[in-house]
Amino acid sequence: MLAMRRAASTPRRDPAPSRLRYRLTRVWLRPGVRRVVNFGLPLMAGVLASWTVMAQFDVRGQVTAWASQLHEKIVDRPQFTITAITVPGVSQDLAEQIRVAAFVSLPASSLELDVNGVRERIEALDAVQRARVRALPSGILEIQAVERVPVVVWRAPDGIELVDENGVRVAEVDSRMRRPDLPLVAGPGAGGHVPEALALLAVAEPVGARVRGLVRVGDRRWDLVLDRDQVVKLPETDPLAALRRVMALEASGEVLKRDVAVLDMRDPARPMLRLTDRAMAELERLKTLKTGEDA
Repeated sequence: MLAMRRAASTPRRDPAPSRLRYRLTRVWLRPGVRRVVNFGLPLMAGVLASWTVMAQFDVRGQVTAWASQLHEKIVDRPQFTITAITVPGVSQDLAEQIRVAAFVSLPASSLELDVNGVRERIEALDAVQRARVRALPSGILEIQAVERVPVVVWRAPDGIELVDENGVRVAEVDSRMRRPDLPLVAGPGAGGHVPEALALLAVAEPVGARVRGLVRVGDRRWDLVLDRDQVVKLPETDPLAALRRVMALEASGEVLKRDVAVLDMRDPARPMLRLTDRAMAELERLKTLKTGEDA
């Protein structure tokens, strides 16, 4: 009876968890928290322990030194050593320019060589259109370059340049006579119209021995300059057709062999001639004689 009274007077313990324990349980059930506790904390502890050991016994320095020695042994192997540079298929002058632009000190290791950097430096040369660089197993650095071929001499406002068929500069020269075998174009903007200039020179082939060059006027049109200071002024639009007409007149009447200073074709419907001073003087003399006879 006494035991029953004691049990009745003792309060029962609540089986529900406390509020703090409930919240901690909810937090633990989150996947992110469990991953941090199960993997993050052990990983962090391992990193800290490794760092402490490396700092205490200088393991980091030993590993770095070992890796450096291994790198040097591999890089310095004879099979990876470049001892020569070859530039096949180009002129001797360009080959020397390419060797200088490559900026490779021999002997060099093919494992440490920046092939793309070498190629970019070579392609920066005016005379090189594109290049290919590769290290051969024989210890030779082979540089294959496509050389730009100059087709005209351009007397530009700031100098004399050799340009290719696309108007890209190949080289700069100090005199037009450096390449007397190439036709001459002059005037601002002429270098940007090389294909048209070549087409005009091809049409003027019947008088090619007399052609001195083409002059770009106002970056709009061309003047064909011949010997004896003759000038054929071509129109802005369709200069090829106008020059073909001039060549037809030359074939039929040899108009360019006469005392003509300027043949103006800027208006193809109304070609105009301007005689030389000598021809004008002779014409005035004949007029004077005729006037005297009539009197």
